[in-house]
Amino acid sequence: MDDIGPNDEISRLEARLEELAVAAERCRKFILASKAVLAGGAALMLLTILGLLGANQVAALGSIAMVLGGIVSLGSNISTLRQTEEAIGAAEARRSALIGNIDLQVVRDAPIKLGHG
Repeated sequence: MDDIGPNDEISRLEARLEELAVAAERCRKFILASKAVLAGGAALMLLTILGLLGANQVAALGSIAMVLGGIVSLGSNISTLRQTEEAIGAAEARRSALIGNIDLQVVRDAPIKLGHG
């Protein structure tokens, strides 16, 4: 296995953090969509139960499918989001530890020359 320096590992962790941030945002979008499908299914079910759509069995089955699909998708994406956020926290902690272990050197103030001559 190659010997990876702290700078290389920090770079890899930052790339991983970007990937995880994209995945977390995607989960949030799916969670929002799942909530919309769930609400739409519940509204359609209510309309069907109240008889406002007539005796429409297709609407009743569709509303049930929307509610169940919304619940499953919501639960799955919430779980994935939690796991992604935990991975982000672990990667950030590792990155901070690596940065803390780097032997930084103090750079002294140097005179600043203004102009061209």
